[in-house]
Amino acid sequence: MNDPVIKIRGARQHNLKNLDLDIPLQRFTVVTGVSGSGKSSLALDTLYAEGQRRYVETFSPYARQFMDRMDRPRVDKISGIPPAIAIDRKDPVRTSRSSVGTMTEITDYVKILFARLGVLHCASCGKPVVPETPQAIWEHLQTLPAGSRLVITFPLVTGLLDDDASPAAIRHSLRRLGFDRLYHDGAVVDIDAWAFASEAPPPDVVADRVVLGPERRKRIIDSLEMALRFGGGQLTVWPAHARRLDFSTRLSCARCGLDYTPPLPNLFSFNSPLGACDTCRGFGRVIDIDLDLIIPDRNRSLADGAVKPWGAREADNLRMEFDDLMAYCRRAGIPTEVPFGRLKKAQQRAIIDGTDDYYGIRGFFQWLETKTYKMHVRVFLSRYRSYDFCPDCRGARFKPETLLYRLGGQTIAGIYALNIDKALAFFEGLADRITNEADRLVLDEVRGRLRYLQDVGLGYLTLDRQSRTLSGGEVQRVSLASALGSSLVNTLYVLDEPSIGLHPRDNHRLIGILQGLRRLGNTVVVVEHDPDIIRASDYTLDLGPRAGEKGGQIQYFGPTTGINGSLTGQYLRGQRVIPMPPRRRRPNKKQQLTIQSAAQHNLKDIDVSIPLGLFVCLTGVSGSGKSTLAEEILYRSLKQALGDPQGRPGRHKALRGVDLVADVALVDQRPIGRTPRANALTYTKAMDPIRRLLAATDDARERGFGPGHFSFNVDGGRCATCKGEGFEKIEMQFLSDVYVACPQCNGRRFQPEILAVRYRDRNVDQILRMTVDQAL
Repeated sequence: MNDPVIKIRGARQHNLKNLDLDIPLQRFTVVTGVSGSGKSSLALDTLYAEGQRRYVETFSPYARQFMDRMDRPRVDKISGIPPAIAIDRKDPVRTSRSSVGTMTEITDYVKILFARLGVLHCASCGKPVVPETPQAIWEHLQTLPAGSRLVITFPLVTGLLDDDASPAAIRHSLRRLGFDRLYHDGAVVDIDAWAFASEAPPPDVVADRVVLGPERRKRIIDSLEMALRFGGGQLTVWPAHARRLDFSTRLSCARCGLDYTPPLPNLFSFNSPLGACDTCRGFGRVIDIDLDLIIPDRNRSLADGAVKPWGAREADNLRMEFDDLMAYCRRAGIPTEVPFGRLKKAQQRAIIDGTDDYYGIRGFFQWLETKTYKMHVRVFLSRYRSYDFCPDCRGARFKPETLLYRLGGQTIAGIYALNIDKALAFFEGLADRITNEADRLVLDEVRGRLRYLQDVGLGYLTLDRQSRTLSGGEVQRVSLASALGSSLVNTLYVLDEPSIGLHPRDNHRLIGILQGLRRLGNTVVVVEHDPDIIRASDYTLDLGPRAGEKGGQIQYFGPTTGINGSLTGQYLRGQRVIPMPPRRRRPNKKQQLTIQSAAQHNLKDIDVSIPLGLFVCLTGVSGSGKSTLAEEILYRSLKQALGDPQGRPGRHKALRGVDLVADVALVDQRPIGRTPRANALTYTKAMDPIRRLLAATDDARERGFGPGHFSFNVDGGRCATCKGEGFEKIEMQFLSDVYVACPQCNGRRFQPEILAVRYRDRNVDQILRMTVDQAL
């Protein structure tokens, strides 16, 4: 590239005010400003979009049809822009197959290491199965006492003779090859003394009888080679007064007679049919009924509704299954007024698993599985099912054949279960054992990517951690480590607030990673608010002064050390600070939630009391257990207690104070909507009163329009052409699909007669296009 800068002229994307600026190449630039000032519009929707669009256009028309294309940003001119990579906080792949190892491509290298260096262990005896060579067998024989008498034999039925050969033909063939002795029951016998009966087990053929000693090395190795050749790769050494020694040049256990197929890389991938567990298909979990959801309160009796799906005696929604349960309990003598938890174990198993004359809870849900073509049945099942570890692989995801291989004493599932810190120490320990240059290159790739994960503060994550369970900040940092591992140069990296979810203790690690990308010759543009990252940058672009229409202007752009008195500069210089409250509210000991013995994931059986009516903060370094306590235990337990289960709660003994809470809401970092029909008004339900206001106008009443007509989600009001989406898709041959404004409604989503109804001189489309400030 010839230009030392990326020249942007006339950027007008979203709220940007016709910006002209030159972003230096191979520098670390931070884009900052208040929320809504246009940071993402410039960095992601303008810079990244144009860089990615131009890169995609370098491919052939045929290749482009398989690639995502971004819309051309609203800008007059951009020159000097390199290929762009965006690392943002969007959700990772939402499949259970995606993990930290697959996102960083570590699993691709580990499976190659296992295919090349993994040691197979016999499924029967558990001993290593290693193809032997005559030299290796000789070295093994050196463990025997010098002067030991050895008999070297090979099996008769290994392709040497035909199965239907007569005894005379067998003797003739063996003599022609130079063998005239057999070994049977610990003794050497003449070939003429053996009857070669078809029902008798075939004997071993004697290749040589020799006394062990260094002076006979050549003779013994020659005899071993001959026995392996005529024995189809198998032989046995019979030392006097010692146990037999079996050897094989094939991948088979000579002791147990079990043959194994040579390993392929895909055997060590849970995303391949060769390696994935047949039961869970590589997911590690299976879906089944959750007895904790079906019988949520074991202190209830059967008559009082211990089995939740079937209701209780006094309930209005009593089901037929409840009557069947009561009838069975009368026949079997099971008390129905005693708490379910106090029933005998055999009685509980009979109710859950069923008997010969009663279907039980499992039988009921198995019958429901045959009716899943009905929507209401699928909804009903979803309330009482959850995921649990696969009963066959116990969450390892791999076939039993894969787990027979070990590298450094660890199976591949055991390595993936290690956290990053321990996995790095494990692979560092392998470095001294590997002499092959090709294997060392693969190992170096694994070690390098693990170091990058450690450098960004993710040493606590395990390699098999599902990517859909990561926070937005963790996703970005995993993507950062993957980008560093690829070692790209002359690339534009655009990051969206990578410090989200990162403890201040680890900020210096993230800064080092960003500066490392720059040292490789890349251009780094980061949207960020963290003062430490801003101070560590080369250049700062401060947008503002406010949000929305009042933003999109340059407040400062230049070296970070010379930042002026802009809003961000005032905070960096300490001229402005965030005020702290003069006094704190005191908790009421009678108004609190108490979690007893929280032990999910890494929580160490802790007791936590959370006061109600206060602003309570859970903090700690990344991976310390904050989300586990707040979401998996507190949120799910409250939801379950309030009758709206949202998955199985994390392990804990009890949650007290539930009666003090009316409802609980979880606000996380996931996007609020994925469809063009989702917006802030529909998500917050603020659109409902607006529809009622429009429906109450004289025009609406005259036309017979109700509140539902003012929604682009129903047929009565939305445009019939675009179905309320506001755009039309045009399919292009050899190109990505193009989206244009709907020709019928011109992107306004509603039917023309709906747009004719006005409230205070604005129709529904104009109201939706107002900002929050304008609407207020």
